[in-house]
Amino acid sequence: MASTPTAKGTVPFREFKTWYRVTGPTGAGRPALVVVHGGPGSTHDYLTGLSVYAERGWTVVHYDQLGNGGSTHLPDADPGFWNPQLFRDELENLLTRLGIADDYVLFGQSWGGMLAAWHASARPAGLRGLVIANSPASYPLWLAEMDVLRSQLPPGVDDTLRKHEAAGTTDSDEYIEAMLVFYARHVCRVQPWPGELMASYMEAVSDPTVYRTMNGPNEFHVIGSLRDWSVIDHLPSIDVPTLVLSGRYDEATPVTVRPFEELIPDARWEIFEDSSHAPHFEEPERFYEVLGAFLDTVGARDAQTTTVSGG
Repeated sequence: MASTPTAKGTVPFREFKTWYRVTGPTGAGRPALVVVHGGPGSTHDYLTGLSVYAERGWTVVHYDQLGNGGSTHLPDADPGFWNPQLFRDELENLLTRLGIADDYVLFGQSWGGMLAAWHASARPAGLRGLVIANSPASYPLWLAEMDVLRSQLPPGVDDTLRKHEAAGTTDSDEYIEAMLVFYARHVCRVQPWPGELMASYMEAVSDPTVYRTMNGPNEFHVIGSLRDWSVIDHLPSIDVPTLVLSGRYDEATPVTVRPFEELIPDARWEIFEDSSHAPHFEEPERFYEVLGAFLDTVGARDAQTTTVSGG
């Protein structure tokens, strides 16, 4: 069996570099599938499984957002440097530099889904479809729901968390141990965590600049610059078929996800009953089946559009 062609490199972005990996054929008649990872401050590693679609004729593009992974690290940047506009500009630069801005589908996970939705709301001509996976539509909604999820943790866990949050000791072993109770319920229920997920986690830990500046010390204590950010007002402008994915035990609860289904005109929402924030690890067979069916539909629709417009 022939190996799937893979190309890696960097593209210039302002005075920096964005690392990317392209897997699969080019010019195969399907849109490129561009994978936008979460965080902000994570890396592409935990989403490498989406490369499987290269075997179905898709060009799959992964990249590391600025500040992490193979892209330029800026640990001394002013906190105001890190903002959603920076990452939207970086995504759009990548699409142009790789020559795929005229024909692509976006898959955005967690924070990446919010970023992808915001990009899609500008109605870029080359965007054919959108997948929003395990994403809240609003950080204020997310924060309100974090209180709900924290109240349901085993007795004493949230008390421990709040004690250290008040004292500013979120790096303590006791805090981290309590934090992992939440993560095992609402981030990934596969134990131990898959290697790809651990790789992204360790990358973020090794350089926490972006995550701590924009998010905070962890998933549920959001005290960074994103705490008031929302894409809700942009959702009605999205004009491409959209698949929304979330898990029954997801930290992105139904309350935080519902605006995507309600406000995007052509959106369908699929909930994975045995998953939390990582159904591609927790229910992989169903995840890849659901996503694959959507991509086939979008790819077929794109082919029809090309045929009609082409004459």
